[in-house]
Amino acid sequence: MSNVTRKHTALPKAQILIEALPWLVKHNGKTVVIKFGGNAMIDEDLKAAFAQDVVFLHHAGLKPVVVHGGGPQISAALDRHGIVSEFKAGLRVTTEDAMDVVRMVLAGQVQRELVNLLNQHGPLAVGLTGEDAHTITATKHQPEIDGELVDIGRVGEITAIDTGAIEALLADGRIPVVSSIARSQDDGHVYNVNADTAAAALAAALGAETLMVLTDVEGLYEDWPNSDEVISRLTASQLEKLLPELSSGMVPKMEGCLHAVRGGVTTARVIDGRVQHSILLEIFTDEGIGTMVVPDENPHVQGES
Repeated sequence: MSNVTRKHTALPKAQILIEALPWLVKHNGKTVVIKFGGNAMIDEDLKAAFAQDVVFLHHAGLKPVVVHGGGPQISAALDRHGIVSEFKAGLRVTTEDAMDVVRMVLAGQVQRELVNLLNQHGPLAVGLTGEDAHTITATKHQPEIDGELVDIGRVGEITAIDTGAIEALLADGRIPVVSSIARSQDDGHVYNVNADTAAAALAAALGAETLMVLTDVEGLYEDWPNSDEVISRLTASQLEKLLPELSSGMVPKMEGCLHAVRGGVTTARVIDGRVQHSILLEIFTDEGIGTMVVPDENPHVQGES
């Protein structure tokens, strides 16, 4: 390879690294909570890329915390156990039997797989559930449908977060991987909690700089289905006005973003988990992808749209 050729191949790489410099400085030492979900959980290449991104963030001086659910894996396991999956108000009806399966799948399968993927890069990831060290506490959630409170079993509404165990792991240079199961504050049971909601609550409690939610869409669409223009940036108040119009799958994600920025998180982003390395693109480049939510009182968060 001639010197000229070498310069041509090396220079773009150097430019990419230099472009990341202001973001590296800005995010150094900051906590970022990442909700892992959607296609990125099922596709092997996307899973591997996700693990690389999280480890990269760790080595770049950030403090990533991963929160995951496991909808598709839970549905498959319930099928195998002959338990019918039923949804009400967009939430999985979780009977006693189903809860045993949910706990087994989240803590024993999805979390283990993620921890192992991350740990191919070093002794980094430690798995825990909301039950560990009182990390997430919940009470029974009863959604209202047509004015009636509906019993959907062991589905929890978060009442408290204790960040002690996660903070200790971060201080020790580890990457916590949290399954969205909560301990009960009142009846000795464990609860299935929505992973988007859990990630948002943890981000706020940890004082994270960023909440990132991986989805199977490009972001929040301006006028879906008439247009596929993505809203790249909006304030908490603007988002609140849009919530009633959103599709049921996007509601917990966007409510989570709203909760996070109202709870002190600097930015909350919904990003396309179907794009390899979308996390790195979002954090370290000028042309971030997806939709970013910022607090109302801070309209000048620029350059990260």
